[in-house]
Amino acid sequence: MECKKTGGYAFAVSAGFNAALAAIAAKLFSAQLIKYGLVILFNVAMWGCYVNSLKSLSSLQATVTNFATNFLSSGLAGFFLFGEALSFQWFIGALFIVLGVFILSKSSIEKKATSD
Repeated sequence: MECKKTGGYAFAVSAGFNAALAAIAAKLFSAQLIKYGLVILFNVAMWGCYVNSLKSLSSLQATVTNFATNFLSSGLAGFFLFGEALSFQWFIGALFIVLGVFILSKSSIEKKATSD
């Protein structure tokens, strides 16, 4: 089961990276056909990875991991590729997001016994 969860997190992280790559492609390329083609390609890949992550993770764990990866990679890409400023609050927020993902990844959802 733990190996299956690890694969789920790998898919969720990959989905977040693909979402960030879609945003980067939209900003980086000026040719409209290339821009839209890459955005569509990365979004399709993101949804495929996200759906695969839902097969072994709860929807909360998959969504939060996807969001955190997208947030962090988009912010860092903006800083390194486009020279955008990142405030101290961004780094504090990023730290809280990573801590939240860590807490959620360690939590286990207990199955309730039904008495139907």
